[in-house]
Amino acid sequence: MNEEPRVCILGGSGFVGTQLCLRLLKSGAQVKLLTRATERCAHLATLEGMQIKSITDYSYACLRQELQDCDVLINLIGILNEKGNDGAQFHAVHVGITRDALTACQDTGVKRLLQMSALNADRHGPSHYLRSKGEAEDYLLNNAPDDIAITIFQPSVIFGSNDSFLNRFAQLLKFIPFVFPLACAHAKFAPVYVDDVVDAMVDSLHDPASHGQKYPLCGPNTYTLKELVEYTSEVSGHHCKVIALPPLLSQLQAHVFEYIPGKPLSVDNYNSLKVDSVCAHTTPCKTALEDIAPSYLSKQ
Repeated sequence: MNEEPRVCILGGSGFVGTQLCLRLLKSGAQVKLLTRATERCAHLATLEGMQIKSITDYSYACLRQELQDCDVLINLIGILNEKGNDGAQFHAVHVGITRDALTACQDTGVKRLLQMSALNADRHGPSHYLRSKGEAEDYLLNNAPDDIAITIFQPSVIFGSNDSFLNRFAQLLKFIPFVFPLACAHAKFAPVYVDDVVDAMVDSLHDPASHGQKYPLCGPNTYTLKELVEYTSEVSGHHCKVIALPPLLSQLQAHVFEYIPGKPLSVDNYNSLKVDSVCAHTTPCKTALEDIAPSYLSKQ
């Protein structure tokens, strides 16, 4: 690996991608961000060492062309909901793009591929989301040639100033008076700070021991979903009593919310929440939710 690797990022225009780009640039890397939404990357465009490249899709042909001058590919592409409910879009995005990315790496000489996956990714998991993430992992580890080093990261829910988890609940709490009926309230999470996640990814670039490995990433503390929503309510100042819905009503809420624009909760999300998003062992991610979240939730 060069001292200053040339890194290509897929799906880097969002919350995690922004922090990853900043961390890579700080380390001295040259970063090319491939995106279909250049307007979402304006805050990165003027940074030294940063290249924003507009593309029409993430097809093999496009990736092969753009990877010609890169040493590393980092795939952050992922969706939490699909347009339908049969798993087809999850498979196309998580598995299809991963397959094309690996083939493009093989054909352009890229020797390092980092994959953002999810905790509990498993091709036999309870949801289309987790199954597609698991299938993508298996494809990489089973099909990558010996000269391409793969490292996979499996975070629990990621928090930080622009996250779509705690911030979403803070926004919902603004408009729900008195009582918040919460589905899957007893599902467990170990929220992990975005800076800890990107540090783990960047550090792996110079760590041969990470080749061929999967890294579950969890924060130091575990909470139920109910505890997280109550904490968000308290810190944001949008006080509301959180009521845990029983399983049948949780499932009903998922079926109803699936048809609300933005899908605040889908049946597939409900199925994912059947498995607690916690790590079996301690991970290097030490930043506690309480040390960071008040700095942005209090402004909601």
